[in-house]
Amino acid sequence: MGNCWGWPKPAKCAHASSTNLSGGSKIHGKLKPEAISSTRKSSHESSNKQLVEHKPYALASSNLEVDTSVSRNLKSFSFSDLKNASKNFRSETLIGEGGFGCVFKGWIDENTFAPSKPGTGIVVAIKRLKEESFQGHQEWLAEVNYLGQFHHENLVKLIGYCAESESRLLVYEFMPKGSLENHLFRKGVQPISWATRMHIARGIARGLSYLHSLNANVIYRDLKASNILLDSDYNAKLSDFGLARDGPTGDNTHVSTRVVGTQGYAAPEYIATGRLTPKSDVYSFGVVLLELLSGRRVMDEEVAGFSEETLVEWAKPFLRDNRKMLRIMDTRLGGQYSKKGAQAVAALALQCLHIDPKNRPSMADVQVSLERLHATMDAARTPPQQSQEKLDFHRIKHKNGPRKTRVPTANSR
Repeated sequence: MGNCWGWPKPAKCAHASSTNLSGGSKIHGKLKPEAISSTRKSSHESSNKQLVEHKPYALASSNLEVDTSVSRNLKSFSFSDLKNASKNFRSETLIGEGGFGCVFKGWIDENTFAPSKPGTGIVVAIKRLKEESFQGHQEWLAEVNYLGQFHHENLVKLIGYCAESESRLLVYEFMPKGSLENHLFRKGVQPISWATRMHIARGIARGLSYLHSLNANVIYRDLKASNILLDSDYNAKLSDFGLARDGPTGDNTHVSTRVVGTQGYAAPEYIATGRLTPKSDVYSFGVVLLELLSGRRVMDEEVAGFSEETLVEWAKPFLRDNRKMLRIMDTRLGGQYSKKGAQAVAALALQCLHIDPKNRPSMADVQVSLERLHATMDAARTPPQQSQEKLDFHRIKHKNGPRKTRVPTANSR
């Protein structure tokens, strides 16, 4: 259930039952449980190929309900309220659509959550599910149960839901800067600076680290640029928890599950075996780091050399050599970044993308590395305290020091 509110105009959203990502893109194939034909396909079809489902996936009817302990933390909206809040779901309030349905902009009272007039109260994003989508309902339920239970500054806030008759809706905080995908890849959008990109990377790492630290050991499973939303200060928040699930517990090393996610972002061992671990998220994070560095999509047929290979395959040879690494940097940055900082981030990305998940760092370690790098870069930009004190001392001495006595000359008499 892709989230893409906050964009300047409606754009296609991602969903597990769709084959494309936001913007109707040809190049981001959703991995869903359908058999792959052995017949050779065109480059366009191969970039969207679907993966085999390793285990049947079905929920008993008793599991298709909102957890009562979770529902107490959320507002239960009536369909009528959300209809009024979004101006009857009119086209002018539409901010996104996809396989699951549509996302609308709405307004509610800050205190009572009752619908309010446009421009008053608080702005929200209202996701309306297609009534005939059973797959969408499963993801809707996962979203409610996860975001209704867990709260963190780097997770998008779920305000409430509607489960009235066959109607299924979700109400989120509105994210005015839209998705990271929008800022990295959309034509005509001002490219974000290096400092902002690293700020976003730290926010993503904090969100994932929080999920992995929970007792449930939650695995996000669908990290990608379109699922990372930005508030007005470019703080990153993870959205779309429809594919999230609890990770291994006790002596278990993994959970076995159907293969879902987005091609190019999913970890290779997960694609091959269906075995899911928190390190699967670490791999996806490495891919997002590459996108932040290069400004290139994970799979892009419009760029020479990307028709048959992913961003990871293209970039890895450069990441292994500090001298060549700068060749992958986004030219739109205009060289306005720390080369040492970029090389450090590239080295971290390479660790996250290690083919053996055991050799990847944990998200907690990734977060520490990014925070340490940020502190180091800040220190490099700030004059040392001692040097600053010396500079201030000399300025005062120059200003208040004794003046030279003027010696009279013959001309001055």
